[in-house]
Amino acid sequence: MRDGHIHTPFCPHGSGDSLEQYVERAIMLGYKEISFTEHAPLPEGFTDPTPYQDSAMRREQIDHYFASLTDLKARYQNDIIIHIGLEVDFILGFEEKTARFLEDVGPLLDDGILSVHFLYCKGQYVCIDYSPEMFADIITLFGSIDNVYNAYYDTVLQSIRANLGPYKPKRIGHMTLIHKFQKRFPCSSPMTEPLLQILDEIKLRDYELDYNGAGARKPLCLQPYPPNWVIREAMKRNIRIIYGSDAHSANDLHQGTDVMLKEAFFD
Repeated sequence: MRDGHIHTPFCPHGSGDSLEQYVERAIMLGYKEISFTEHAPLPEGFTDPTPYQDSAMRREQIDHYFASLTDLKARYQNDIIIHIGLEVDFILGFEEKTARFLEDVGPLLDDGILSVHFLYCKGQYVCIDYSPEMFADIITLFGSIDNVYNAYYDTVLQSIRANLGPYKPKRIGHMTLIHKFQKRFPCSSPMTEPLLQILDEIKLRDYELDYNGAGARKPLCLQPYPPNWVIREAMKRNIRIIYGSDAHSANDLHQGTDVMLKEAFFD
């Protein structure tokens, strides 16, 4: 009973639920170990392309974030194991700044996730998971749905291969996030080859995989990130798989598990 992907009140697009609310609900659900993995501050010089620029916590919050979680760990040490982590964005062109940030905060981290939310195309960055309307604009920018998917999976592959220093997160977050709006914008290809290539690269580097329940609750996805056939392929490769609720509110904890565990192991 471990949840390796939980957000916090430091998330500007989250619920604002307190750290204690997350912990108390995790204990109530029977979890023995959790990781708080808030969206790390975006690299200096990168402009958040979302309308409210609320994709990540602000850089000036980072010290308060670490202090709050250090205090939380101490207060609940007899009840549950709490890891201090971050969900770090891999953004093409900002590898060096990301590595420098990780060098600064890495000694304070117990855990970490490396994720792709932003793609680069024709001189601009776009956020792939903000809204269906924004995703439609991204398809126009890239020329087709298949082009968007291919660009995303290529960026995920580059994130795994990137040299981000000794504190680079070793767990790859929601590797099929690009499927968030698939019910409205279906891809013509199952993308089997790039997905298996990503799994092979994860195995080669002895990384972990975030088995993310959020997609199962998204009405235009209705599928975990990654889908269960990918999880079965990961299991064949003996890749470490860590469940993540990707909770942005205390009530989100444990989301997707009814679909995920049953289908992944018993289909």
